[in-house]
Amino acid sequence: MTTAPGPVAAKGETARSVRWSQLTYWPLAVAAAVFLLTYTVHVIGDVEGLWSWITTATIAIIWVMFIVDYLVKLRLSHPRRLWFRTHKFDLVLALIPALRPVRLLDAFTRLASFTRTAGNSIRARLLIYGVGSAMLLVWYISLLVLQAERHAPGATITSFGIAVWWAFCTVTTVGYGDYVPVTVPGRVAAVFLMAGGVVLVGLVVATISSWVVERASRGHDDAVPASRADMRALTDELRLAAQRAGVERSGPEAPGPAAPQGSP
Repeated sequence: MTTAPGPVAAKGETARSVRWSQLTYWPLAVAAAVFLLTYTVHVIGDVEGLWSWITTATIAIIWVMFIVDYLVKLRLSHPRRLWFRTHKFDLVLALIPALRPVRLLDAFTRLASFTRTAGNSIRARLLIYGVGSAMLLVWYISLLVLQAERHAPGATITSFGIAVWWAFCTVTTVGYGDYVPVTVPGRVAAVFLMAGGVVLVGLVVATISSWVVERASRGHDDAVPASRADMRALTDELRLAAQRAGVERSGPEAPGPAAPQGSP
């Protein structure tokens, strides 16, 4: 198991902001896992009293951690407006609790190695983010809908098992209709889940199509488009060749034939 290299400075990032990201990456990834676990216990256990206060406080503390992380990165960046424009997802991640476990997917891609080919690396990351995001979406929406529906009059989604069954039927666009949300928050969550299902289907189809195209193009290298890495490697080779040619031209000239003795 290998770890990926540290993050590369992006637009607006400084050496201090990159260092801060390196120091806080794994603590925040663990915090995302704790957030998901705590919210799961809070909803499934339908906790009350002291336990409800503990889980709510834990969720709030983790929320504050993500907001502080975003503000520190913004403070250390330069220029700040450029960093703000190019890191909008970081703001969404800090404000919306449901997206925080996405950090776990990014952490997984850093633990695994996807360096055999550029195509395999991209597809592996797409599958991890796609399938992982779908599972997190199903899990979180199941909890959210259960929390909203459990005690509502006329509700049919009254247990976590029913909520997960309903979520899988919805995200795969099957929609048996045996369980439906009756509250406004539950129906809003269902809309996001259906949209996520459409995105998941498109991602899976695109990934499989890319794999088929790569397999079909083997043995036909002339038809394979060059990647940016290939272009950079070719440019570096041409630059080195030009430098060597320049050194050879500027070197000392070979001595000419000696003049005959006695010549003026």
